[in-house]
Amino acid sequence: MIEFDGISFNELISRRIMGELAGHDPSYAELAQDQVPNRVTRYSFMAAIARINGLPFFPKVAEFCDGSLHAACDSTVMTRGFFAPLCLAGTDKLIIAIANPWSPLAEEYLAPRFPDLEIVKIVTLASEISRAIESVATNNGPSRSELEAIDVEDMDDGIHDFDVTTDYTEPMAQLIATIMADAVRTRASDIHFKVEKETFYYAFRVDGDIGDKVEIPMKLKDRLDAFLLNLMKLPTEIRNTAPGISGRFTISYFHRPIDIRYERHRTYRGYHVTMRLLDKSNINVTLGKGTLAFDDDTMFALNKVMKIPAGIIVMSGPTGSGKSTTLNAILRELNRPEVNILTLENPVEDEVPGITHCDLKSAKEFKPMIASFMRSDPDIILMGEVRDLESAELAIEAAVTGHKVLTTIHTPRASQIIERFEQLGIERWKIAQTLKAACAQRLVKLLCPYCKEPCGGITELDRKTFSLDESWANIPLFVAKAGGCGECRNSGYSGRTAILEIIPITPKVSDMLSKGEMTPYELEVKVAEEGVLPNLRRSGLRLLREGKTDLAAVSKVIDMTYTDD
Repeated sequence: MIEFDGISFNELISRRIMGELAGHDPSYAELAQDQVPNRVTRYSFMAAIARINGLPFFPKVAEFCDGSLHAACDSTVMTRGFFAPLCLAGTDKLIIAIANPWSPLAEEYLAPRFPDLEIVKIVTLASEISRAIESVATNNGPSRSELEAIDVEDMDDGIHDFDVTTDYTEPMAQLIATIMADAVRTRASDIHFKVEKETFYYAFRVDGDIGDKVEIPMKLKDRLDAFLLNLMKLPTEIRNTAPGISGRFTISYFHRPIDIRYERHRTYRGYHVTMRLLDKSNINVTLGKGTLAFDDDTMFALNKVMKIPAGIIVMSGPTGSGKSTTLNAILRELNRPEVNILTLENPVEDEVPGITHCDLKSAKEFKPMIASFMRSDPDIILMGEVRDLESAELAIEAAVTGHKVLTTIHTPRASQIIERFEQLGIERWKIAQTLKAACAQRLVKLLCPYCKEPCGGITELDRKTFSLDESWANIPLFVAKAGGCGECRNSGYSGRTAILEIIPITPKVSDMLSKGEMTPYELEVKVAEEGVLPNLRRSGLRLLREGKTDLAAVSKVIDMTYTDD
């Protein structure tokens, strides 16, 4: 039985789907049904479903959604049933989007509400149906009157499953629900709550940038703090005794579960809360697609790295650069029935069927968990992050004993991964013998395709500042429009894409590093001079030349003031 994007198909339908997929691509004939979610793209899968039912398939439909049609419908029912009315065709036809053509729910629900219209069905992605419903939902943040009406004394200790698309009678619950629903709808990665001398406010981080501050009455700061701690089942007394508090809880957005990673620390005036939204439904974690749409050269180098049978593959970059997302995408590619994959994360960010995920509750658990891992017959191990000498030593030990180890570390450049391991106390020769690929990743903002503006090349000052040659003076480029447009929420940018730098540690390079005949920086320069492997600077300039981003966005995430070429 196939389960795909939250929809379960019975055995008979599953066999028909497998037959259609194999007819479209012979390589799919070798797949078991439980491998389909990991190995078949959403587009290919839904297109197969459409063909079986003789229906058209449209991957993008949310932009055509007529909000007035939703006034007669319950968004909860539509979300649960994976359907939504889109628009009228003429005066007698209603176009509806469905993700499961075998379910009668859409027609049974919509026919009585639109009795004079003929229902015409098209197939689309489940995520696109959610987006269509979201696009017409009316929720624009809490009003001032709603904020002022909250009583600082009232308290509700009975919240267990926090649905942010439900109307609450308790004002604080409604306030938090409204804020979090807005964050999900705007594709925010983080929500910040800050208490300063005279203000208390929240702000969203979208596409890497923190947006406008929205003030909240100061009287609510303790009540809001207590409510969030209550969501995680933590006692409110902890806020006065612990310098930092970590936790997590789950919200439901149109019945779509979204994990929230919570971090709070004391400040001079009160506290600062950061909540990371782990909404994987909006991130395409397939290599070569969506956020991870690497160019052909990068994909070739990455595929070559994945063929390494044993050793450490390290992904570096600052917080929020998509390191974990890329590693999870690599795990999906490596996931096979004959391979035993174990992960040790804090927290588990993306559950992949067929992979054993372990959640690290505290730092004390790390060593016994890895020891247990090594006795569990693993082929591939994912360690969430190398933080200290102990985790670095255990990664080295796992690699030496013939395992493939994937992990992340915080360094600005790929070559500095080796130096970072040394700083943690690992001998150079051990690193050189076990490290097989040093990778660095960044997420670059993309220009809004609807409002980006042409510009006639790069100024002389910027060419000197960012080490660009004279040819950039006349290359036709694009820049973000000041104030943006409605499509990009007035930012000028829409989404981000990952760029990657890969430095392979070949046996020859390993020997030279071990003997001190080459420094990590000299290795980076050598790889850059060869110009074959993906490089952050070249990849950023390629996006710039292709009109997908601008110099401001590239220089924000890559140090462009020097060049090794």
